[in-house]
Parts: sequence; C-alpha cells; structure tokens
Amino acid sequence: MANFLLKIVILFFFLLTSVSSEIVKKFEISGNKRISDETIIIFSDINLNDEVTKSELDRVIKNLYKTNFFRNIILNFENQILSLKVEENPIIENLQLEGIKKQSLVEFIKDKMQLSEMKSFDQELLSADLDLISNILKTNGFYFAKISSSKNVNDELNTVDLKINIELGEKAKIKKIIFLGEKIFKDKRLKEVIASDEHKFWKFISRNVYINKELIDLDKRLLETYFRNNGYYNIKIENSFVEFDKNSNFNLIFNITPGKKYFFNDFTLNLPSNYDPNLFKPIVRKFPKLKGKKYSLLKINDILKDIDNIALTKQYEFINASITEKVEGDKIDFEINISESEKFYIEKINISGNFNTLEEVIRNNLIVDEGDPFNEILFNKSVNNIQSLGIFKKVDTNIIKGSQDTFKVIDLDVEERPTGEISVTAGFGTGGETFGAGIKENNFLGKGINLNTFFELTADSIKGQFVYARPNFNYTDNTLFTSLKSSTSDFLTDSGYKTTELGFSLGTRFEQFQNIYLSPELDFLIEDLETSGKASNTIKKQEGSYTDLYFNYSINQDLRDKKFRTEDGFVTTFSQELPIVSDNSELSNSFDITKFKKLSTRSDMVGKVSFFGKTITGLSDDVRISKRLYIPSHRLRGFEKGKVGPVENGDYIGGNHLTSVNMSATLPNILQALDNLDVGVFLDAANIWGIDYNSSLDDKSTIRSSAGVALNLMTPIGPLSFSFANALSKASSDKTETFRFNLGTQF
Repeated sequence: MANFLLKIVILFFFLLTSVSSEIVKKFEISGNKRISDETIIIFSDINLNDEVTKSELDRVIKNLYKTNFFRNIILNFENQILSLKVEENPIIENLQLEGIKKQSLVEFIKDKMQLSEMKSFDQELLSADLDLISNILKTNGFYFAKISSSKNVNDELNTVDLKINIELGEKAKIKKIIFLGEKIFKDKRLKEVIASDEHKFWKFISRNVYINKELIDLDKRLLETYFRNNGYYNIKIENSFVEFDKNSNFNLIFNITPGKKYFFNDFTLNLPSNYDPNLFKPIVRKFPKLKGKKYSLLKINDILKDIDNIALTKQYEFINASITEKVEGDKIDFEINISESEKFYIEKINISGNFNTLEEVIRNNLIVDEGDPFNEILFNKSVNNIQSLGIFKKVDTNIIKGSQDTFKVIDLDVEERPTGEISVTAGFGTGGETFGAGIKENNFLGKGINLNTFFELTADSIKGQFVYARPNFNYTDNTLFTSLKSSTSDFLTDSGYKTTELGFSLGTRFEQFQNIYLSPELDFLIEDLETSGKASNTIKKQEGSYTDLYFNYSINQDLRDKKFRTEDGFVTTFSQELPIVSDNSELSNSFDITKFKKLSTRSDMVGKVSFFGKTITGLSDDVRISKRLYIPSHRLRGFEKGKVGPVENGDYIGGNHLTSVNMSATLPNILQALDNLDVGVFLDAANIWGIDYNSSLDDKSTIRSSAGVALNLMTPIGPLSFSFANALSKASSDKTETFRFNLGTQF
C-alpha cells in the first residue's frame, strides 16, 4: 500500500511539472496591424526554446499591456505553441489643445503630458493627463479652468484625433494674505519676506498676485528661513491654505507656530587625526563670538561656507562635514564633524530638463567636473550655485553607481521657470513726482545673460538705461557688463541751464579675495550744456559740448550677516573715477561704510551707523555744473532736496567735497499693535564745501544736522514713508523741511 501511494505522489509531481513548465517551440501572432510580430515577441520578453511557467505567461501579458499599444490581449499556450491575439489601441493622429492663447504654455503642457501625437491612445492616460493639465493651470493661477476632451476615431485606419478643450476663466487673485498664530513679527514684515503679494487694481503686470502652488511653497520656505535666522529653531508652518470667500476672492493663509527663541551655546569641531588643525583655526575663532547669540541659520551656513573654502583648495579632496545639534532648554550645542568620505571619482554628469537654457550655463556653475574626485561639500555647493541663478524652479540630483566601483554618475534634472519681469513704479511726495518702468530678463537666449532696461520720468529729468551683463564671461568667473544710458535734466526755468547726456560703459566685476569684489569699467560720455539768461556767468562760460572717456573702479567688501533686514556686520565701498581723455578733466573719489549692530538679543532693535564721503577736483578747469556734488536727500533729512550748501545768485551750486554721518535705530516695540507700521529714529549730519571758481562763496565751517522720527506704513495703494525732522544746525541760506513723505508702489 505504501509503495502504491508513493507511485501516485511521484506521478502527480511529474504531471504538475509538465503543466506548469513547458518549452516554447513556436509563436502565433494575430490581430496586429501596425506592430510587427517580431516587435510583439520582443515586448513579450520570451524567446524560442525558453521554458516558461504560468507566472511567466502572466508576466508576458503585463509586459504587453505596459507598452500601451494594446487595448485587449488573449494568450493561449498549447502544444508548445504560444499564441497571442491582440487588439491594438488607436494611434493619436492629431492632438490639439484649444482655449489657451499663450503658445509657450501650450508647449509646456504638451511636453508634460503622457499622450502625444503618434503614440497609442489610452483612456486611463487621458484621465491622468486631464488631471495634470488642471494642476498646471492652477499653478499658473487658473483655479476656475474647465477642461473637457473629445475624440474622432477612424476605425479603418485605427487612428484617433484628440481634442482637449480648455476654458481658462479668470485668474485666481490673492485678495488678502493672513498670518495666524503667535504674533512675533508684524504682518508688514512677513509680507516683505514672502514672494506672493495681495492683488491691487494697479498691479495688473505682477504675476505674484495670483494663487500659485509653487509660489506658496516658496513662501513657506522663506518664512521658515526668516524665523530660523531670528532664533526660532523649531518654527513650523503648520498649514498654508487658500480660502475661497463668498465674493469669489482668495485669501492666502499661513498658520505659523514659531515656538520659543533659541541661542547658541557651545561649539565643538572634530577633525580626523591626519588633518592640519591650523587650516581650521579661522572657524574655531568664530565659536566664542557666537556663544550666547540667538540661533541663526545664516551663522551655521557661514561656518559651512568656511569649510567649503577649505574644500575648494582641494587639499582635502574627499572631505565631508556633518553637524549634530543638542538642545538643552533654550540653548543649542553644535558638534561639527569633519571626516573623509569614501573615495569616488565622477565618471559622468548627465543634465536634463533644460529646454531653453544652454547646458554650458549649468556646467559653468559646477565646481566639480567629470574626472574629479567626488567631494560631497563641493557637489552641494555646485547645486547651490545652479539654484542661485534664479532661472530654475528646482534642481533635482541623483547619484548612481558608475561603470566601476570607484566611479559615480551624477544625474542633474532641472525645471526651468519664467525669467522675464516687467515692472512699473510710481511715486509722489515732497521731493516731487516720479514715474518709471522697466523690463528684466535673466536668461536671455538661454545663456544666463541678464538684460535690464529702465526708464524714469520726474518733473526735472528724463532718464533711461539699458544694461547687458554676462556672468562667467569666457569661462573666467567674471561678470562682463555693458550699459547704454541717456538723460536730460532741465533747470532752465529755475537755474538757467539744461544738460543732455548720452553714455556708454563697459566693465567687469569679480571676487578678488573672499567677500571683496573689484569692479573696473570704461565710461564714455557725451554731454551738451545749454544755458539761458537766468544762468550765472560761471555756468554760461561752461556752455557747449563735452566728450569724456573715464576709467572707473570700485572695491566692495560685504560682510553683512544677510542682505535683507541686516542685523550685524558692515559693508564698505571705495570708488574712483580717473579721466583718460576729457574736454574738462575731473578726479573723483568716494568712500562709504555702513555698520549694523543688533542692540538687543530679546527684540528686533537694530542700530546702523554710516559714513559717506566724496570729493571731486577739476584737473584742467573748474568742475562742470553737472558734475558738482550735492548732499543726497536720504543722507540729510530735515532739509529740502538740493537746497543746502553754497549759493550764487539765488542758485544752490553744490560743492567739490561732501561728507555725511548717519545714525539710526529701529523701534520694533513702539506701536506694536499696528502691523503695517515700522518706526525708527535717526540723527543725520552732513557738510558740503569747496567752490573752485570762487572761494568767497565757500562755507565749509557750517555743519548741517537734524534729528527725527522715520515711519514706514504699508497702505492699500503702496508703501508710504515719511519723516518728522528738526534741523539742529544749519547755514542761513539752507532751506529746512520738517515733514517729508513719499508714496510709491510697484506693479
């Protein structure tokens, strides 16, 4: 009996094996019209004489459906013959998107869709593409778009004409931006941080007044960074959402939980035993200065930047850095670990997604290149360089194994963004009315070239300028710029003269040393000076045409902790203008230094002290009236613009030398309940002297000074700045101005 059961089991096993596994001796394909038998066999991933099982036959069907070429597949496997009867999906002969006038948006949508002309039509893919189009339109502000599709099938040719109809509707405008949660900063301050803007009727040009998911995501990152830079280590944007009210308006709402403020405590730097500690001493010297100060992401990034600079020397090719944070109470300890990474080399860098931008623009911003050691610090810095160009929405990276164990392949996938910008500005105030307009393009011809043109009109002048700037010119890491400018200043009614200027300049800017930038340029200028009977004899003598060729340069050192809402550090600039060929040569020098200091660790009170000095000296004759110096109005409040200094025949003629000292401080706790108001106090002092053609007019001993309060109010029609100032000292001829205001907007 036992032997009989054993034989039954063995027989069953062989029968099961013969059913579940069989060799393919022949293929029979039917139903296919466009796709050849050979292609279908390749897609099946089965070859003649392969031994196949039921699971492998199931995989054949999945492989064929994956191609989207077939709407129906019947598989049969008998007598070692694998038969496939297929019904092909129709081919998309024509694909139309109707309802969108902007062709670039049409092309962008088509590029993102899965369906396209000469591809197989699939209903599921169409549904997915319609959802995709809806999301793209919402990203561009069209929240009310209606999307439908229709198709015309040709059964004889098995083709389909696909039409997608789009009714865009009105763009979704941001009526109001609301910040919920604990009030750490005023709404006005937070609105300055984010990119989105509330819609006003005059802001018909701005793209930032429309609901845009990507822009909202950027706003969240900007808010988080701003709070972290001000000590709020655990800041959380709990939610950001769009509220649709009964009047068909959108409110953009950010729910912010800042948490408590944190401060730096102890820092530790750990180095491998074979690293030279002397190279890292500049980093270690920063640690005692940071202890006790509020936590700031910028300060941490400064330390990482110093490590970047050490890596840039390539003395340590495989350097890596990581930071461990330990929180105790409201203090944070930082342990910075420097280590050697695994030794890999970059075999290849693949770049994709750049449809408009030339690949060389991206490669020129890579610090690491093919064949270099793979240095994680330098690689991350390279990615930051690309992101800082401002021409990509995002930069995704993927590092995969190369052809050998010691090789890495880097895939860079970028997504481009609109790089053009139109702006219009208008201002009205005690200094007069101003109107201006400008067009910017940050990626001209896809070469990363910056174009900037601007026009400005005031009561006395018309100015226009066109600037061309090319970063990394000729692979030198230098920015080459050239500009064309034209201006007319008409003072015939008041002072009896009018100047017309046409100029051209060519220059470059580069980082000579760390944080020290040099900007040399050649400046060519043609000027016409016209006078009337009201002009003084001195100005009348200067009437005529002038041609100047100057060599100008400036040296700038920027050591601020951040450019927006600076709280610490200083910025210094020295400039000089040297004549090469001139009908009336002058030598000009200027020096400007501004120091910022946080006055309280518990509030946002920031103090600022600046010194500005400038001098111009005629080398062949008296300095022309158009080049004489006047105290800038923002450096001496409490006095009328241009109505300070030496006077001749009732006209303020400026001077050859001027200096100013300005001290100011913000008062964040004053009028805290008014979210849209900033308050500050200031003390200004300045002097202007030097009359090269008549020393008797000089009043160099007179120092002008004033003190007052400055306010900046965000109104429904734009920012309003005004000041109340009291002149502390002045000359008898100076004209004072207790109240000054300016209302301006940009759209």
